[in-house]
Amino acid sequence: MSVPALSPTHRVAAILAPVFALRHEDDLGCGDTRALCEFIDWAVEYGFRIVQILPINETGGDHSPYNAISSMALDVTTLDLRPRLIPELTAVDCAKEYARAGLHELRTGPVRWPAVKELKWRLVERAFDRFEARTKPERRRAFEAFRARHAAWLRDYTLYRALMERNAGRERFDDWEPGQQSIEDARGWLAALDEATRAAFERRRAFFAYAQWLLWTQWEGVKEHANARGVAIMGDIPIGVSYYGADFYAHPEYFEPGWSGGAPPEPAFKDDLFVQRWGQNWGIPVFNWTAMARDDFAWWRQRVAGVRDLFHIFRIDHILGFYRLYSFPWRPSENHVFAPLSPADAAAQTGGRLPQFLPRDDSTPDHCEQNLALGDKLLRVILESAQPALLVAEDLGTVPAYVRPHLASLAVPGFRIPQWEINHEGNYVPGRDYPRLSVATYATHDHEPLAAMFQRWEQAVRDEAAGVPEAQGAGHTIRTEAWKLAEFAGLPEDRRFEGWNDFTHEGLVEGLFASESWIAALMITDLLGLPDRFNVPGIASDGNWNRRLAFSAAGMRRDPAIAGKMARMAALVEKCGRKIE
Repeated sequence: MSVPALSPTHRVAAILAPVFALRHEDDLGCGDTRALCEFIDWAVEYGFRIVQILPINETGGDHSPYNAISSMALDVTTLDLRPRLIPELTAVDCAKEYARAGLHELRTGPVRWPAVKELKWRLVERAFDRFEARTKPERRRAFEAFRARHAAWLRDYTLYRALMERNAGRERFDDWEPGQQSIEDARGWLAALDEATRAAFERRRAFFAYAQWLLWTQWEGVKEHANARGVAIMGDIPIGVSYYGADFYAHPEYFEPGWSGGAPPEPAFKDDLFVQRWGQNWGIPVFNWTAMARDDFAWWRQRVAGVRDLFHIFRIDHILGFYRLYSFPWRPSENHVFAPLSPADAAAQTGGRLPQFLPRDDSTPDHCEQNLALGDKLLRVILESAQPALLVAEDLGTVPAYVRPHLASLAVPGFRIPQWEINHEGNYVPGRDYPRLSVATYATHDHEPLAAMFQRWEQAVRDEAAGVPEAQGAGHTIRTEAWKLAEFAGLPEDRRFEGWNDFTHEGLVEGLFASESWIAALMITDLLGLPDRFNVPGIASDGNWNRRLAFSAAGMRRDPAIAGKMARMAALVEKCGRKIE
């Protein structure tokens, strides 16, 4: 079956769901490739033709999918470890490890990342031992073919990953053993080892390559499954990678020393004085575009080819960073030091450097022209490398005037979030005026779901009525915003202040589906009308990046409330012209 969602001539509906949040009846405490395939089957039953996920690259101690330790390696937590998929595993292996891990506890509540990773790595270890001892020749040939095909990144990744394991799992290579803190030194260290020690170390490199072979094979299978169901999978490329990951370790020359990427100040972050004053310091390394150009952007071409092989469409997070990236001359760990300082005092601490856009800001027409030229060069490289996959641009934030026209000229869809699309009269731009080449959504993974927003509004109105000082004046603002949102959705005037209920929820969904945008996407929480949130930006919280859905796909079919809700959603998909037979 073809995948019609790939053509903007067909308006389609999409669901965004993090893989870790998904369930199946026998999962190991975290969503995996099996859970995603079952979710795809569930989504297509209701007329959805795109399933969007968050990045699936390997993470370290920070489990944010936007701070991966490799731009190419996939995370072991996504692996489906059933013996029928991995011949080197047995049911006895699995039963022993399940008993040791306490599977019931793992499946309850949020993702327990350390425990899930430990369990899955132990199972991969058992499989690798048996693979080395008595694998079939055709399996060994397939593994060696994978290693050869992915050698350009796999060699450096396995060196980094085996050294990280040798250094107690610490990603911060500045703290590794002497002789291992740079890749040049590490290669010399490895060459100087005695034969037996070097052979043992190379075995660990082979182990990490084996894990990647299993992962890439399964994810290629997920794409094949989606093809068979006529569904497109939308992947995600973060703008950055971890400062202490395999990419920076292998290619420090690709990054600007001493700079940390982020976003400019945001007055909307009322509870975060640092973000209001200085901006968001994400801690990602800043690209040295001049250095990357010397080998024709080989690192980016490799990265894009990877997602092209696994997904039909992919979203690039913070596409604005391809034109210019807001950058800090200090790491996030030092934010508390700079938070109370004046610009002059901060500059005194950094040798005169202050947060700024790199390679330049947009303060002059000449700067704008140069930034546009840079973005054009980079995006053409990405589009060329992506064929036949399609690119979607997350163009949100402080957007220069030249960005959206440029994306349109390249036929790259950007995002439209109704609450942020304001016309000259101060109202929300009607969905009928959205460009066809766009993705309409109420929220991304960084935003509160609709239900949570309405609950926050309703609480503020109650607080105002109770005389809470901080809430005074909130009622008028909230009623205005609620009216605008209801007007965008086309809700009747006499029902625009009902608060959060099925009528409001489904009316808002219909308003989004009725827009002219090629893709109308809903987070799974917004689709089901849940207030649960996957991430609160700028806050290091145990509640980020670990929330799971209450039900598997099979469980959602069995639950009468969810089944009823989804039947109505399917009707809206069809009513708004987004159903494709």
